[in-house]
Amino acid sequence: MRKSKNKMIRRLTTTALCLLLPTLALAQSDFVVRDMRVEGLQRISEGTVFNYLPINIGDRVDQIRVQESIRALYGQGLFDDIEIRRDGETLIVVVQERPSIESFDIEGNKDIKTEDLTESLRGVGLAKGRTFDQSVLDEVAGFLREQYYDRGKYGVVVNTSVIDTPNNTVRIRIDVKEGERAKIRQVNIVGNETFEENDIRSDFELDTGNWLSWIRQDDRYAKESLEGDLEKLRSFYMDRGYADFRVDSTQVAISPNKKDIFVTIGIHEGDLYTVSDVKIVGEMVVPEELLRAMVLAQPGSIFNQRALTQSTEFMSFRLGEQGYANAEIEPVPELNHETKEAEITFYVDPKSRVYVRRINFHGVDEVNDEVLRREMRQMESSYLSNNLVERSKVLLQRLPYVEAVEVNNTPVPGVPDMVDIDFNLTYRMPGQFSGGLGYSESQKLMLNGSIVHTNFLGTGNRVALEAVSGKYQKLASLSHTDPYRSMDGVSRTVSINYRDITQFTSAASDFSTTSGGLTVNYGYPITEFQRVSFGLAYQRSELLASRSSTQQAQDWVLNNGNPFIEDTGAGFAFFGTNFDTVEMIAGWSFDSRNRALFADRGTRQNISLTVAVPGSDVEYFQARYNFTKYIPLFGRWVGRINAEFGLSQAMGDTTAAPPYKQFYGGGPSSVRGFKESYLGPRDSFGNPYGGNVLVAGQAELILPLPQKWSSKARASLFYDIGNVFNTGEVDFTDKLGAPVEYKPDFDELRASVGIGVQWLAPLGLFRFSYAYPLNDYKGNDRYFGDEVERFQFSIGQAF
Repeated sequence: MRKSKNKMIRRLTTTALCLLLPTLALAQSDFVVRDMRVEGLQRISEGTVFNYLPINIGDRVDQIRVQESIRALYGQGLFDDIEIRRDGETLIVVVQERPSIESFDIEGNKDIKTEDLTESLRGVGLAKGRTFDQSVLDEVAGFLREQYYDRGKYGVVVNTSVIDTPNNTVRIRIDVKEGERAKIRQVNIVGNETFEENDIRSDFELDTGNWLSWIRQDDRYAKESLEGDLEKLRSFYMDRGYADFRVDSTQVAISPNKKDIFVTIGIHEGDLYTVSDVKIVGEMVVPEELLRAMVLAQPGSIFNQRALTQSTEFMSFRLGEQGYANAEIEPVPELNHETKEAEITFYVDPKSRVYVRRINFHGVDEVNDEVLRREMRQMESSYLSNNLVERSKVLLQRLPYVEAVEVNNTPVPGVPDMVDIDFNLTYRMPGQFSGGLGYSESQKLMLNGSIVHTNFLGTGNRVALEAVSGKYQKLASLSHTDPYRSMDGVSRTVSINYRDITQFTSAASDFSTTSGGLTVNYGYPITEFQRVSFGLAYQRSELLASRSSTQQAQDWVLNNGNPFIEDTGAGFAFFGTNFDTVEMIAGWSFDSRNRALFADRGTRQNISLTVAVPGSDVEYFQARYNFTKYIPLFGRWVGRINAEFGLSQAMGDTTAAPPYKQFYGGGPSSVRGFKESYLGPRDSFGNPYGGNVLVAGQAELILPLPQKWSSKARASLFYDIGNVFNTGEVDFTDKLGAPVEYKPDFDELRASVGIGVQWLAPLGLFRFSYAYPLNDYKGNDRYFGDEVERFQFSIGQAF
């Protein structure tokens, strides 16, 4: 520091001499400049000097003009020394350039990122290749100290060094020793009489140390935190009726070793006020009664600053729906100190109605522009409605190939009542691709593969193809969904499938099934949140069993459809049935979720009904209802409630709903902690048969994850309950062969608790869970027990 001060003194002395000497040299007489030249330049061109020099050839020069010229050149910060001489009628400018910065290094900084600091210093001229100015470096050192003081690091030491290098250049180095952040040893509030200090400080960010402070760092002082706590202090009192509360003083004392902080806040509580009257004045572009309905503060109630703020927000939002996006609403309380009453007046200034010039989409090149625009509820050339913009944002977020959406309103330059809306989208992998080659004793060699693409060729259409081939299992399906078959939002799904399998789940007994079908389904929007759907499905099926099959399989194929028996000789025969069905499909859905995947607010309900029309070889119906609701709790904690009910029932001469229409319970998508598909009725071999009644529910507490993971992963604590039952359509037996019933019974619902994690990967949605069953049945010599599986893992399609 002494070196820099000496250098500054020399510079000031030189400046004074430079202003004086030319005066002495030119004191003899004035002259007219016939020529000019510059001496001493290294990097700066003569043209630059002449550009800043207020003297031109032909001008008459005297001592005043010379002094003005020196001041003008010094003002550019390019030179350490300037001298003006005369050689006949030639004006000579002799300069000594300031050094340029060869390198600039910062060491020891941790709280302030080097990248951010370098960018800021570049703006004030401290960067490689720029002209060096010692005064700027000194100011930067002081600025750094202030920044660390604001962070509570009062022991910071900032050292600067300047090293001369050849060619009139310098190396600059800033060494920072941050030291420890000062800890808060004591926080005192003086003047509180109505409330205890612990209650007042319960939400403070700054606090004295406790056993969690090493994690939370809440005992470290920072100026920003103190300012935030003072605002919380004001809100604490003013939200409880103390309208004339004030903070009289704030004192922050530092210990001599600069490691301890003592904070003292002096307050004046004031008196408790009630609201005497509420007025709304100004230009009423929205009926006053609508705005008044949004006022939370009412005459006779205790004064509450938060209620005034929320009322202002509600009214601003209401005006924003009508295009008054720049509306200003200011609540002004007028206090009567004698009666202790507050008269509230809301001053409403709607400003001009704002219109939308253009809607822009950024961040996605893989989606056709029309695919995004058809989700817009806010239109171009219409007035700006914050409600429609928010709805458009939600609809974009619910697209399976959009991960996140941010929206900004950008004012159009020169047009105060017009904006452009910019949607910044983060693209998500729209496709899931998988394939595999496996071998097992039961299936032998197996090949499988699937492709699901939710943005096929940029059209927003969903295409899914799946194929599985093994010795005992062959599956193939292809589906295509166009969510906007018409611009009115009518959707269409067409799918074809073929199945040749020997069992319906990995745990079920052998039951050969061959089927193929075609389904066409249309969806119609009836409101912004509701849709109805109608469709037809044709299915041709063949089911086979034998004397070695379960009794339930034999009974169904011999009594339904078009039964037949094939005798293969040697006393071995196949029982089979084939049948054609035409299904009518109807459904209703309500969906207000803010996104399709990893939603955190909104509700989804779905009702579906499938009926095999009279005249089909097998007649039945299946009805399902699903309800899901997300409930914001506090902060980023969210509750989720899910319930699902299903019923399959035979009609006409059909004895029972087809086996492939049965419901299964247990596993990752049902009651976790119980082995997949093993809840409910068991066939005569002890394997799951499924039931025609489904009851299931989940209650989850969704845990907050870091923001960057919130759109890709989710963790939750859960409580699951459910089971599947049979109303008597199918006869079952216990281990001893005696009849047993699985009729709906509340006491037979199984429950579990645990923790679950979901992760969206390119291969699909990975689900992990660890559950503890609460009431699993162990079984005995007669009755089958529950199969427990605490850790479970599955991969499913996310969309």
